[in-house]
Amino acid sequence: MQAPVVYMNTSTERQSGRQAQVSNITAAKAVADIIRTCLGPKAMLKMLLDPMGGIVLTNDGHAILREIDVSHPAAKSMIELSRTQDEEVGDGTTTVIILAGEILAQTFPYIEKNIHPVIIIQALKNALSDALEIIHQVSVPVDIENEEAMIKLIKASIGTKYINKWSQKMCQLALRAVRTVTVQKGDNKEIDIKRYARIEKIPGGDVEDSEVLDGILLNKDVTHPKMRRYIENPRVVLLDCPLEYKKGESQTNIEISKEEDWNRILEIEEEQVRQVCDHILLLKPDLVLTEKGVSDLAQHFLLKGGVSALRRVKKSDNNRIARVTGATIVNRVEDLKESDVGTKCGLFKVELVGDEYFSYLVECKDPQACTIVLRGASKDILNEIERNLHDAMAVTRNVMFEPSLSPGGGATEMAVSVKLSEKAKSIEGVAQWPYQAVADAFEVIPRTLVQNCGGNPIKVLSNVRAKHAEGLHTYGIDGEVGKVVDMNEYGIWEPEVIKLQSIKTAIESACLLLRVDDIVSGVRQQQQ
Repeated sequence: MQAPVVYMNTSTERQSGRQAQVSNITAAKAVADIIRTCLGPKAMLKMLLDPMGGIVLTNDGHAILREIDVSHPAAKSMIELSRTQDEEVGDGTTTVIILAGEILAQTFPYIEKNIHPVIIIQALKNALSDALEIIHQVSVPVDIENEEAMIKLIKASIGTKYINKWSQKMCQLALRAVRTVTVQKGDNKEIDIKRYARIEKIPGGDVEDSEVLDGILLNKDVTHPKMRRYIENPRVVLLDCPLEYKKGESQTNIEISKEEDWNRILEIEEEQVRQVCDHILLLKPDLVLTEKGVSDLAQHFLLKGGVSALRRVKKSDNNRIARVTGATIVNRVEDLKESDVGTKCGLFKVELVGDEYFSYLVECKDPQACTIVLRGASKDILNEIERNLHDAMAVTRNVMFEPSLSPGGGATEMAVSVKLSEKAKSIEGVAQWPYQAVADAFEVIPRTLVQNCGGNPIKVLSNVRAKHAEGLHTYGIDGEVGKVVDMNEYGIWEPEVIKLQSIKTAIESACLLLRVDDIVSGVRQQQQ
């Protein structure tokens, strides 16, 4: 089976006016329907075959849509939404698509009634600004120093994912990793998970064995078997240049007539490598890491000087090591100074994990970068855990920046829906209908939560609506059993940033698709 291919009616070269809008809305609904079953704790998994024949098992909206091959332009733009959401806030990718698809579906009848799209778009924009205000009202502040509250919050984000079984462990990993890479610069915080929090997946062992290291883990062994594999408080030198004989910059041809000249050339090579190594040994380092190669001769000299060396370290890893050890990456050995040596690392050791050697640089003082070691039964499981952990870290990062939470379980969406419905009554003229359509569309989130766990959506939604009409805006759906619960007691809260972002993205993209009144194919039809 291949990844699902969504085909829409694109047989004509050109679709205009109503036909184009209908086709866009149908395409958007088709994409939303694909991942509708991926919402909530009882979400179903999708099995995808990637072009290389590998299998991906996931219920992460973004990961699914990334693999889908779509031919319709509107469907493509929907898929783009989940990417935007993933890059901006890291969670809520499924919600965005479902919301956008539902808003388009709800406004569809008014397009059929010949209401001009501009009027509908204006109503959607008004509804958006009101919805953002409502979310702000129902949100509550959170104390980011309170470990228990933070873990509870991260749990909500991964409660719908595969790693829910080990949620306590994963929440602690995510929280510790994000706290490690947080750097306070004056009034500003810098939290760069992408660059400084690396996830290393090692098959084997138990998921419970996963940990966050206070330092860096590299899938490397020392270059020479006799070099030391255990060094306490190592002095670390980081290089971005090869420790090999430097060949001529341009094409150098040497003609040799005498045998002694050949020996002389070899001597010059040896002298040059020795000079390079002597420069390094002057600083008395214990560990040298370079992004390029280390020749056999250089290994010999370094070994004599009691230095362990690692070669071909990735640029990104080198940056992390620089941050952890306090060393500076140097491009020319001649420029090495005492201040470039890193001394913040407490221990360097090489260990055999599974059937591969790993180098640890751990026990660092104030590391500001870290490696998360994930263990698990198989590669597939580890890949899924990694995807989920990314979401958990993104959620933690958002809360660190904006410590404000909205009730989860569809409660926020229901609050928006009920309040927009009330407000719609006061709007005069035709604009009232599309405004009401947005209010109805927001119910899709709680409704889908109930459907996905096999509940009765009509009965449960009426109950929730009644609670919200009384002003109890923390009531939502328990996604496990499909019952109405108070989120204060049930404890599912989500960062306000994610809610705001997903609503903005969904409504604005719906406006964009409604504005299209012509689809012209720029590709000529293949001549028969």
